[in-house]
Amino acid sequence: MIQKIDLRSDTVTRPTPAMLEAMFAAPVGDDVYGEDPTVNALEEKTAAMFGMEAGLFCPSGTMTNQIAIKVHTAPLTEIICDVTSHIHQYEGGGIAFNSAASTALVHGERGKMTPQQVEAHIRPLDNIHFPETRLVALENTCNKGGGAYYTVEEIAAISGVCKRHNLALHLDGARVFNALAASGDSAQDYGLYFDSISICLSKGLGAPVGSVLLGSKAFIKRARRIRKVLGGGWRQAGYLAAACIHALDHHVERLQEDHKKAKELEQALLESNYVESVLPVETNIVIFKLNDTYTDAAFVAALARENILAASFGPQMVRFVTHLDVTDEMQQHLLQVLQALNKHEVPA
Repeated sequence: MIQKIDLRSDTVTRPTPAMLEAMFAAPVGDDVYGEDPTVNALEEKTAAMFGMEAGLFCPSGTMTNQIAIKVHTAPLTEIICDVTSHIHQYEGGGIAFNSAASTALVHGERGKMTPQQVEAHIRPLDNIHFPETRLVALENTCNKGGGAYYTVEEIAAISGVCKRHNLALHLDGARVFNALAASGDSAQDYGLYFDSISICLSKGLGAPVGSVLLGSKAFIKRARRIRKVLGGGWRQAGYLAAACIHALDHHVERLQEDHKKAKELEQALLESNYVESVLPVETNIVIFKLNDTYTDAAFVAALARENILAASFGPQMVRFVTHLDVTDEMQQHLLQVLQALNKHEVPA
């Protein structure tokens, strides 16, 4: 039987042999003292890539997002974000817990907000009944939107609204490299529009752990203090930073392969007799709705019997995420299983 195919997320990847070699060879020091040369190199590398002044290496994208929100906001202020956004849906209520801020939720298209929607949610400053709008947060790519992404032109338009209203603009760039691979945009341009950027290295790029928060030197100085309070200071983190550097050097260009596999899965699902609809596939996320042939639980169970792991994503909804551990052989097996499900050759 073919080895396990794990499509639940692109966070399930394992370090490649070359990545492990880089980790073992990394020079390290104590990062809390600012003395880990590999962490420093990662922070400088990512900041330069995105046209920002400084970076801060953290264990997770949730931490980088929450630190950014804490720095940008204060109690009695508000964040504008999409209702499906990760910071609202999947960070444990951290906005309220960590920052005592509230959220103005926009019903965008597949997780993407328009400049008009952002402007419509800005609170009037002279009305004491409302919280003060302080921050706008975008997610790129949009997880619950099936990997939809903002282009630089769309980001620039929203940035213009923020500048007119003196609002900060944050990017939850959990899969920002997928967005850049699909759009052809330059990471350097992001520094022109965002006040802070969170980039994740442990999803499509395949590092085992790590996200970096980017911003101005003053912003990162404050962020470092918040990271300490949240328990995010770490010591010889260079072993993990080395994996992230390797991922940036070797795993960015190959993201197009993941996108190609996702498109193949989209086509197979559209041709099936058990799928009602598929969100348009733009990057490496495939979200689809089953008809009444299978429940989502039954469908995921049927795949599991073929050594394929997938995620239920709501009533009758299933998500696949492609990544660097999905080989061509695995992809062909998956396509065969999806076809066999049409004839119920795979038990439900």
